[in-house]
Amino acid sequence: MPVFLSTSDADFEAKFAGLLGAKREDSVDVDDVVAGIIADVRGRGDAAVLELTKRFDRLDLTAEAMRFTAEEIEAECAKVSAEDRAALELAAERIRNYHARQKPEDAMWDEPTGARLGWRWTPVSAAGLYVPGGLASYPSSVLMNAIPAQVAGVERLVICCPTPDGIVNPLVLLAAKISGVTEVYRIGGAQAVAALAYGTATIAPVDKITGPGNAFVAAAKRRVFGRVGIDMIAGPSEILVIADRDNNPDWIALDLLSQAEHDESAQSILITDDAGFARDVAQAVDARLETLERGAIAGPSWRDNGAVIVVRDLVEAAKLSNRVAPEHLELCVADPDGLSQQITHAGAIFLGQYTPEAIGDYVGGPNHVLPTARSARFSSGLSVLDFMKRTTLAQMTPAALRAIGPSAVRLATSESLQAHGLSVQARLDQLND
Repeated sequence: MPVFLSTSDADFEAKFAGLLGAKREDSVDVDDVVAGIIADVRGRGDAAVLELTKRFDRLDLTAEAMRFTAEEIEAECAKVSAEDRAALELAAERIRNYHARQKPEDAMWDEPTGARLGWRWTPVSAAGLYVPGGLASYPSSVLMNAIPAQVAGVERLVICCPTPDGIVNPLVLLAAKISGVTEVYRIGGAQAVAALAYGTATIAPVDKITGPGNAFVAAAKRRVFGRVGIDMIAGPSEILVIADRDNNPDWIALDLLSQAEHDESAQSILITDDAGFARDVAQAVDARLETLERGAIAGPSWRDNGAVIVVRDLVEAAKLSNRVAPEHLELCVADPDGLSQQITHAGAIFLGQYTPEAIGDYVGGPNHVLPTARSARFSSGLSVLDFMKRTTLAQMTPAALRAIGPSAVRLATSESLQAHGLSVQARLDQLND
């Protein structure tokens, strides 16, 4: 059974703190193994990648066969039904239109002193997109990672997607094609992350690596950060639903299960101001679990990590939500816009009972790569900005240097950085001659 809490209970604060602090991931330490894999790939390049692919994915490749050929991609894409292709194309169009609005503008202005200041945005040159492989591969993740990079103007996009036992998901390759990615490798795990970060004879290195993966992939991304940029270290999925009684309990139950079916470590939380509705939703979840295809996964997730919280009012609900800082937040209330104004920490907000989180996973438009494990307190979901960097611009005229230069000299002197001060003072001396 999930945890049932009420803010009216004397021990609520202690129990809620326990819910926030509960660890939902296995504590298996894979860092030493990953460190060895990265060192091996750095030292032996393709040979290490090929050996590790054979060991972990049971796939015997040559260096030339690591990359899908254009003919292979076309052949796999041809296997996709017209209906699935249309759905992917609709999703891609909506994702592209949404992210196009995120692209920042350059700026330059003149100050009264005569100085010119500004900034310029430029994309990274190459991005590596990691996509989980085999039967668990998700074409939607290809779109969500590749399209923002493409909109940003990244020249080279590379996908690494393992194919254990040679299993290929045609939808993944079609998503890559729709996103404009032609460089796709059938490798995965920490070895793929290392190859993307450091390069091999076959795979040129990239500047940034994004995309989800297992514990080995996450550990590898941590280790190569600094050599390359990364998006985030994602944990198990999570959803928080704030709902009033004027909702269909079965709809809310399905929304909760939409994340629970991802992973036994996923977390689904309901906050409501009506105790009767809370019971109705819990019963609806139990009923759905009896027929859900992934009930063997969703059941333990709901039982071990789920929570139902009854609050006095929606103001209290918003405050609790901000403490959770959920990856996904549904506001199934009469005034979702008004309640959303009270939300300060959430990866993505879904407004109203006709906006299930699952829409956001596929065709909503906003990105579904979102911060987990309360990291929405300080970070954001994947966007065009993740594939761009800002360079500042400054130009001093003689008048501007006369106006602000003496203060720079003064500050340099206070920090005992003589050359700093002299580099400015030398110019001031000439101007003052």
